[in-house]
Amino acid sequence: MDLSDTGTLVNVIAGIAVALGVVGVVIPVIPGLLLGWLGVLTWALLGDASGTVKWLVLIAATLVATLGALVKYLVPGRRLKSAGIPNTALLAGGALGLVGFFVIPVVGLILGFVLGVFLVEQHRLGPGQAWPSTKKALGAAGMAMLIEFTAALGVAVVWVFGLILA
Repeated sequence: MDLSDTGTLVNVIAGIAVALGVVGVVIPVIPGLLLGWLGVLTWALLGDASGTVKWLVLIAATLVATLGALVKYLVPGRRLKSAGIPNTALLAGGALGLVGFFVIPVVGLILGFVLGVFLVEQHRLGPGQAWPSTKKALGAAGMAMLIEFTAALGVAVVWVFGLILA
């Protein structure tokens, strides 16, 4: 592998971005799906792959990323709404998660989210019903992460097939 070759260098940079995109879904700070898609965009614009293949790969990756981003918000949101969990609980969870991230890096995000949702639900429903409601919110957040992870893997697979076909 000759890194002085521009095409190879673009492939390596795009590959790193796509891989970080998949890993970034699990790591809270990195915008995973967007980063993976940007890697494919970089490869399509700057790489030396054949014209038709790279544009078809970019279109497919865009469709996978867009569909994943849409489903990521629609499905868990519908579950939360049907469970009766208000947006204020999620906003409190997000705010305390952000604070927690800086107090206890990485793990604090999850702990802060759980605490924020639990406190709002405890105030709203009382101590007996707060934890079951919080577990439903955590399940929805986990489902959103799983959907985004699947979409990021889909973008990576589309890109790898593009590399093979190009």
